[in-house]
Amino acid sequence: MKRREFLKQAALTAATVASTSQLHAAKTPSNPIARRTLGKTGEKLSIIGFGGIVVMNEDTGAAGNIVAEAVDRGINYFDVAPSYGNAQERLGPALAPYRKNCFLACKTEGRMKDDSRKQLEESLRLLKTDHVDLYQFHALTKMAELDKVLGPGGAMETMEAAKKEGKIRFIGFSVHSAETALAAMDRYNFDTVLFPVNWVLFTQAGFGPQILKRAQEKNMGILALKGMAKTVWSAGQKQSHPEPKCWYQPAAFPDEASLGLRWTLGHPITAAIPPGDERYFRLAMDVAQNYKPLESHEEQALLTGAHGVEPIFHLGNDV
Repeated sequence: MKRREFLKQAALTAATVASTSQLHAAKTPSNPIARRTLGKTGEKLSIIGFGGIVVMNEDTGAAGNIVAEAVDRGINYFDVAPSYGNAQERLGPALAPYRKNCFLACKTEGRMKDDSRKQLEESLRLLKTDHVDLYQFHALTKMAELDKVLGPGGAMETMEAAKKEGKIRFIGFSVHSAETALAAMDRYNFDTVLFPVNWVLFTQAGFGPQILKRAQEKNMGILALKGMAKTVWSAGQKQSHPEPKCWYQPAAFPDEASLGLRWTLGHPITAAIPPGDERYFRLAMDVAQNYKPLESHEEQALLTGAHGVEPIFHLGNDV
């Protein structure tokens, strides 16, 4: 063998060994993602959740790979919804090998008994499971929606019946309205609440602290959205922007996004769900594996950058 060919082959062999070592390391991380207790449920979830949008529109192979990597790095909390395109279809087969050791959350946009039951049964079919651990009312925004859900013939009847049937274990809701969230927590003994815990929203809109406080008082499981969100897209960007899986403008990648997520994790939450964009999800896993609370100068820099920023939600928008 000529010297040049020998060196080339040696380089390829070294690269293969390095790649194999990295794959092995990913399966047995020395610092797996930490877990926290989910309120009164007693369940322990990874501090980062896997949002189903990550696998939306991906081929089956790619979906399987990212789910396997997430599990290997310590994630056991997965969250999906029927409105996430084909995410349920992709997540079901990818999660199947790990299902018994994972906490699976799903949602319904149904507000009445019949439509919510139909969505539940379809989700179970697509997710290839006989139950979901947490079933949530998706995006309760209007008080009128809450009235429907909890009223006669409302979707809560489906939730409670499905719980008796063993098809769901816990009942929760996701919310983008502080007013509706507080009312929901007062009117029903929910197990969990999923809502935005975000540095811009807390400081520029006063949105979030009141939900966090009430949920703590009720010992609910607190799950966080939008930890890496920044602001709204400008009028010119709404139809065409570089983040097809983010309806909002995420924090600058990677520094500001990392600080924002660490700020969220520094609050009394169980877990945060990062954006559906794979780059942000991978960054979130890195942050979680090496999580440290923000130092004072880091928090000051982050909050200073929020001054004057347009928040993605406001108080009083639930009418």
